[in-house]
Amino acid sequence: MSPSTPHLSAALALVATPAIVIAAPAPALMSAQTLLPDQQIETADYLVSEKLDGVRARWTGQELLTRSGEPIAAPDWFTRNLLPIELDGELWLGRSRFDELSALIRRQESTDDQWREVSFMLFDLPRHPGTFGERHAALQTLISAVDNPNIRVIEQRQTPSPEQLPLLLDQIQRMGGEGLMLHHTSARYIHGRSELLLKYKGYQDAEARVIGYTDGNGKYAGMTGALIVETDTGLRFRIGSGLSDVERENPPPIGSTVTYRYNGLTNHGKPRFARFMRVYDSAW
Repeated sequence: MSPSTPHLSAALALVATPAIVIAAPAPALMSAQTLLPDQQIETADYLVSEKLDGVRARWTGQELLTRSGEPIAAPDWFTRNLLPIELDGELWLGRSRFDELSALIRRQESTDDQWREVSFMLFDLPRHPGTFGERHAALQTLISAVDNPNIRVIEQRQTPSPEQLPLLLDQIQRMGGEGLMLHHTSARYIHGRSELLLKYKGYQDAEARVIGYTDGNGKYAGMTGALIVETDTGLRFRIGSGLSDVERENPPPIGSTVTYRYNGLTNHGKPRFARFMRVYDSAW
């Protein structure tokens, strides 16, 4: 692909990857903070997009990596037309298909036909020096020249009013989506967690380590009733909701880390309505 317009050439010049790059153990990514239900923001200052339930990926200009820096064995045709610049995005199979995507990536088989269903949904240009609004416009210009239907830019739109934002979240979640991402239009790309990048899911999520189990009762007799978990701060509690029958028969092993969702904290500082989501993998 060769730049064919002044706008494309200018955008490419801003984000070109240097000829010599010192490899890092993992990509330096920008991460979001959680927008709490009672948190007030100026929604007019943000662009909003769907929060995809996929696998975070960084195109370095030469290879595709997970957030922990592990190479992803994508087919040659999947990355062949990508530009020699850094791109931040999410590998995505579709709503509620994270487990399928995770299994595909773990197989490390670039010949797997399921890659035809995967999209690389792009949302940022890490090396672009401008604001998010400027980066998004440049990203659209750059990707318009990439002849690959599996490479797409995530749609961004003006964030609705604070009163309408929960309605938009409900609409997305009713369709099987995970939540929303809010990007402050003036935010610069930083390495680390940014207060100008927010995830909004109507609940909070976190990780904890499995340290034991309780026995199930009734229809769950002979299976796991709840996971006993411990956070990094030493807080211990049980997660009994969200586990499928298969997961109750073969629960996450002792020592593994799980992601759970919850709705605030109790008076004792424990997660309220903790619900199992999935086994956590730091590589994703």
